[in-house]
Amino acid sequence: MMKVVLVGCGAMSRHWLDAARQIDGLAIVGLVDLDAERAQARAREYELSNAVIGTSLDAVLDQTRPDAVFDVVVPAARREVALSAFAHDCHLLTEKPLADSPDNARAIVEAARRAGRIHAVVQNRRYVANVRRIRRFLASGAIGAPTSIHADFFVAPHFGGFREEMAHVLLLDMAIHTFDAARYMVGGEPASVYCQEWEPANSWYRQGSSASAVFDFGGGKVFTYAGSWCADGFRTSWESAWRIVAERGSLIWDGDDALKAEVIAPGREGLIDKTEPIEVPPLDPADRVDGHRGIIEDFMRAIETGIEPETRGADNIKSLAMVFGAIESAETGRRVAISQEAQ
Repeated sequence: MMKVVLVGCGAMSRHWLDAARQIDGLAIVGLVDLDAERAQARAREYELSNAVIGTSLDAVLDQTRPDAVFDVVVPAARREVALSAFAHDCHLLTEKPLADSPDNARAIVEAARRAGRIHAVVQNRRYVANVRRIRRFLASGAIGAPTSIHADFFVAPHFGGFREEMAHVLLLDMAIHTFDAARYMVGGEPASVYCQEWEPANSWYRQGSSASAVFDFGGGKVFTYAGSWCADGFRTSWESAWRIVAERGSLIWDGDDALKAEVIAPGREGLIDKTEPIEVPPLDPADRVDGHRGIIEDFMRAIETGIEPETRGADNIKSLAMVFGAIESAETGRRVAISQEAQ
């Protein structure tokens, strides 16, 4: 039985606890929150009568001696939680983003390495079925190597609250999902970015609701992102709408169920090479999906086997570097290198 303490009992914790109670071999032995009543409410809601409740993570870890910590706190508190978990010899699974700054991200990843503990991030878009299918299809070489990756994200949610007041709201709050999915599907390693942000006249956000970015993924691959939090009408999926151009064909995905590909066929029609449809195979039985549950199970498997999880912090920091690189580019108006040292 794997014993876990969850810290941060706000609204997001429900997603974690919903997934956790579906998983055999996992026991939530402690709940931590600065508001003890909120932690107690979660314990009652999920019938965790034996869980230790507290406002101090160190104290609850001392009392329960768990195998792992689930971090669902606000990003500004991530580093403190991570260092506490590793000091108690716990593995750590954290909500996205990995950290609130490049320095804190690097410090957390380095602390995990020094402690010899598994550290992973809930980057759950990787566990979407069609993201898995696209990665396998492209890796098969059926349409050749990807060269140009394009993602559009146009949704207009009225969140209210902190999002409508925060800076860089699209890049900092949402874009990492698309950035990480792009890296994952095509095997890209971010090298540089040029990004522009703006605030349209129809926006109800304070700053950064719209952005356009061009990333160099290395190896002849370029990724473009166009997004908006205030684009009413013809909205895209929350997973974005994709076009991936490869050496011998293209793939398009609407972010929902419409996924199709074409490959170059013999002959031309005028100036244009002929193409024909090609099937994108269904999910492989080995593919793990199902959002938080899939990631938690992957994390548990990594602890049991010693194999690094797919969303390990040392890899996810590259997607976070894309976010901070895009923000720096938008602020400075120049192209920004995303070096290995920055990751």
